[in-house]
Amino acid sequence: MKVNVRIGGRVALVLLVFCSSLAARDLDQDEALALRQQGVILPLEALLQQAMERHPGSRLLEAELEKKHGKYAYEVELVTAEGVVREIKLDASTGALIKDEED
Repeated sequence: MKVNVRIGGRVALVLLVFCSSLAARDLDQDEALALRQQGVILPLEALLQQAMERHPGSRLLEAELEKKHGKYAYEVELVTAEGVVREIKLDASTGALIKDEED
């Protein structure tokens, strides 16, 4: 019985480590700057403009750079002129739209 408990504990630990590596991680400004300087990601300013143009008259609430599944994405929250909060996600390397939905 003890063998099964130890094996089960190890399996649980391996699954925990694996799953945590798949979770999205927000990057800080120093990491973002380094990635930008290396040419890995596009400038936030350019992609912010793209996000704002999708909803004219909107105001920026928040912008974050995250890494998930080895890919970088900017997640931008806007409030539209109508007062609706939108979440826009853009691929930080290509600028491609990943999602645009009401938050």
